[in-house]
Amino acid sequence: MEYRKSHTQTVSAAKAGLSERTARRIDSRAHQPVAKKRAWRTRQDPLVNVWKPIVVPLLNQIPDLPAIDIFEHLCEFHADKFDTRSRRTLERRVNDWRQLHGPDLPVVFPQEHFPGEQGIADFTWVEAPVLIAGEATPHMLFHYRLVYSRWAYAEPVWGAESYTALASGLSRAYQASGGVPKEQRTDSLSAAYKNRAEQDDFTDNYAQFCQHYNVKPTRNNRGLAHENGAIEAPHGHLKPRLMRALQIRGSVEFGSREEYARFVAQIVARHNRRIDSAFQIEQRQLQPLPLAASVNYTEHMVRVSRTSTITFKRVTYTVPSRLNHARVLLRVFDDRLELFCSGTHTLTLQRLFARNQQRLHSVNYRHVIESLVKKPRALRHYRWRDELIPGGDYQQIWRWLEQHHDADRACYLMVRLLHLAHKSDEEQALGRYVLNQLGQGQFPCLLQCEKRFLGDPQPIPEITVSQHALSQYNLLIAPGVAA
Repeated sequence: MEYRKSHTQTVSAAKAGLSERTARRIDSRAHQPVAKKRAWRTRQDPLVNVWKPIVVPLLNQIPDLPAIDIFEHLCEFHADKFDTRSRRTLERRVNDWRQLHGPDLPVVFPQEHFPGEQGIADFTWVEAPVLIAGEATPHMLFHYRLVYSRWAYAEPVWGAESYTALASGLSRAYQASGGVPKEQRTDSLSAAYKNRAEQDDFTDNYAQFCQHYNVKPTRNNRGLAHENGAIEAPHGHLKPRLMRALQIRGSVEFGSREEYARFVAQIVARHNRRIDSAFQIEQRQLQPLPLAASVNYTEHMVRVSRTSTITFKRVTYTVPSRLNHARVLLRVFDDRLELFCSGTHTLTLQRLFARNQQRLHSVNYRHVIESLVKKPRALRHYRWRDELIPGGDYQQIWRWLEQHHDADRACYLMVRLLHLAHKSDEEQALGRYVLNQLGQGQFPCLLQCEKRFLGDPQPIPEITVSQHALSQYNLLIAPGVAA
C-alpha cells in the first residue's frame, strides 16, 4: 500500500513481491487477514484418556518427574489408552501444566560486586591425564579468583585438600595479585573449618592465617556449592581449557612438577590478559600485603628409626644415617618436607602422597650407602631394594648383574657402583658409561671407573721426621726430682 501511493498497481505489486492478482484483491479490499485463530481441533487429543486420570496425579505427587519417565510409564502400563507416537505432545503438555500449576522454580539473583571486596578460592580435581617423569600423577588444582575483575590464579596440588595447600595457594595468589581482598570466601573446607556446628568454627591455623593478612573469612552454606558460583562456574571453563591446551601441545608428559606448574600458569595468564583493564581497577582497591608471608606449614615431631627412615602419612622416607634414633622437627609443606635437628635445617624431601590406603617409599641410596658399602650382601634382600636402586640405567645394570653373576658378586658390584656415584656426584654419566660397557659384553673395571670419574688420587706427600736424642727427655724432668 505504501508503494501504491506513487506507483501503478503492477509496479507496486512487483516491488512488494506480490502477484498482480493479489494486488487487485488488496485494492478491492477482497483480501483481508484472518481476524482470529481457529478454535477447533483438527484431530482428536491423543492424551484424552490418560491426562487427567493418570498424568496429572503423577505430576501432583512428583512435581519434578521428567516427562520422559511419564512417557515410559504410559508405554509400559497404559499403551492401550493412548498413542505411543505422541511423546512430543506429552512433553509440551507437561511443560504447560508446570507453568500453570507447578511449584515455584529457583531464581537467580544477580549480585553486584565491588573492586577489592571479595576473593574466592576452591579446589577441583583434574580429569586430564598428566604424566610426571613418565608416571601418571592424579592431582587437583587450587583455583583463586577476584570476584569483581575475574582475575584468576591456579596451581597444581599433588595431595588432597589440606591447610598447607590452602595457605600456600592463598599466599602465592595474594602475592601474584599484589594485594589482599577484604573478604576471603571458601566452601566448608575441612582445612579451614572444624564443621562441628553451624557457626564459623575456624581451625586455629586458618584463623591465624586470616588475621595475619587482615582478611575476613566467610563460607557458603554446607552442601550448597552453587552459592559459590563465582568459582564453581570458572572450574568448568578452566579444566576444558587445560585439556585443549594439552591436546594442542601434543603430549601430556612433563619432566617435573615445576614444569607442569608453569604450563598451568601460562593458561591462566592468557585469561588474565583479557580482563587486564578490570584487574587494574580492582588492584588499586586491594589491601597491601604484610611485610612477611604467613606460616603455610604444619609441624610434627618424629623419631628416626634404626633403618634410617621416618614415616609420615603412610609414606616412608630415608634420611641421612647420622640422624638414626634422633628426634627431629618435621615442617610439612604442601610440596615438600623440611627436617630440623637441634633447630638447624638439615634436609629437604619432596613430599609424596599415598592414596586409597596405599603405602609409598621414598628411598635415596645416598642416605645409607656408607653403611651399605660395609655389608653389600644386605642389598640382596633389602626390603626397599627396588626403590633404592635408581631407575633407568641402574635398574638395567642390576638386571644384567643378576643374570651374569652370583648373588654375592652382583650385590658387591652394584653397591660399589652406587658408592662411586655418590662420591663422584656423576650418577647419570656413570650409569650411561657402565651401560655402554655392558653393551660390549663386559662389566667395566671399578678401578678404571674411579679413575675416570674421580680423577687420579692425590699423591701421598713425603714427610721427613728427624729423630731427636733421647737425652732431651731429661729436660722434662724438674730439678730435684729423684730419678
